[in-house]
Amino acid sequence: MSARSGSEAPQKLDLTSSDPPLVVVVGSGGVGKTTLAAAMGVESARSGLDTLVMTFDPSLRLKDALGVDRSAQQDEVTVPLDQTEEGGVLRASLLDAARTFDRLVERYSPDAEARDRILNNRFYRHMAGHLGGILEYMAVERLYEVASEGRYDRIFLDTPPTSQAIDFLEAPERIVQFLDSGVLKIALRPWFDREGSLRVSSGIAGFLGRRLESFLDRIVGLQLLRDMSEFFRAFEPLFDGFRRRAEKVQALLRDRGTIFVLVTGPGEARIPDTLFFARKLTDCGHRLGPVVVNRVHPEFDPATISSLPTDFREGVDLFRWLGDTHRRSISHLRELLPTDQVVTEVSLEADEPTDLEALAALGNALGHDLVASCRDAASSSQ
Repeated sequence: MSARSGSEAPQKLDLTSSDPPLVVVVGSGGVGKTTLAAAMGVESARSGLDTLVMTFDPSLRLKDALGVDRSAQQDEVTVPLDQTEEGGVLRASLLDAARTFDRLVERYSPDAEARDRILNNRFYRHMAGHLGGILEYMAVERLYEVASEGRYDRIFLDTPPTSQAIDFLEAPERIVQFLDSGVLKIALRPWFDREGSLRVSSGIAGFLGRRLESFLDRIVGLQLLRDMSEFFRAFEPLFDGFRRRAEKVQALLRDRGTIFVLVTGPGEARIPDTLFFARKLTDCGHRLGPVVVNRVHPEFDPATISSLPTDFREGVDLFRWLGDTHRRSISHLRELLPTDQVVTEVSLEADEPTDLEALAALGNALGHDLVASCRDAASSSQ
């Protein structure tokens, strides 16, 4: 495949430089996004950059490795690094969708009465933090909040564990569409009177009105409908602010200072998803950086295999076949991507990183591989 034009060329990533300042790590679930985001964050901080890694409830092993606990849901937590004074600060943050929502309400409510009206609403307390799309939208809201403060040289964002993280990319646009939709206008109508009765049924005489209320109560629950109606009406003063921030988040994700690192796994079965996501990113105006193929089986030296005892050769042959299969699939992926697309491989290790030392080693190796891959991609496109 030929190289792209200069405006469409993928952006390089040097973990020792603060350009670009925002790195969004995306990809399918189960490919090691969180581990690689943490490893890149450690390498960035050790190179002298004040760095924040934002992630979404990673595994307990990774929380232990970073020294992060639930307190990171309240604020950014400093990760202690064993390094020289020239090193930067590394902080980690776990997204708490409900708490982020609370902070937005507290910050942007016009007054204390409006704030309390929302925060004390039963629908908001029990459901709003768990509605479909809320996690993804709160992720971009929190990202915009941190990026606007300008306290870090570089931010790594590990995207939500969705099948393709498309929900995350489309969250701001969906919020804008919802705020401009007719559905919201219908929800904002005064459906209940001051006594809590449904206005529609109160306009229907006697028995029929009571039957209608009873039917709706059995099917949906009138109390839920009252809480939802109150929630949307209480939230109305904040809608314009949410729309403006959603538009700013869209601009941030398409800014030239934002790069998307696409993480995938080896094997032919992963290629369609990888190509789809790469095309989705570029079509939406995002800057695609390196494609990282994670957990690639290593190549075995034939001479080493022949020297092993016969009992071991059958198992080693299987691993060699996996390694050959992975390398063929990566070659196929490179052929299908533009010639100037950076593709980096990360070898499969016997164990996932379980401490800062292991994450530092992974980040250092990945940093060197990214620089080399960028150089190779540039030369191959000439």
